Amino acid sequence: MTPERTTPQLPDYAKRGILFVVTAKQKVLQAVRDLPDDASFEDAMQRLLFLAKIDRGLEQADAGHTIPHSQVKEKMAKWLK
Repeated sequence: MTPERTTPQLPDYAKRGILFVVTAKQKVLQAVRDLPDDASFEDAMQRLLFLAKIDRGLEQADAGHTIPHSQVKEKMAKWLK
């Protein structure tokens, strides 16, 4: 018996007709190129971590793992007291 094949889910940007593939390596190389000439290793690492967190958040959003705006407003109100 063969396993059932499923169609991979496309990210939201692909559903909107914007389809491009950028590998992690390409993102890392571009991030390093964009750093100023006097950037330190720590600067590079901080930038890469920041970009990785953005990617992770976008993947979570595409998977539907989001928080409704009203819930965010409630949490923010508590934090800002």
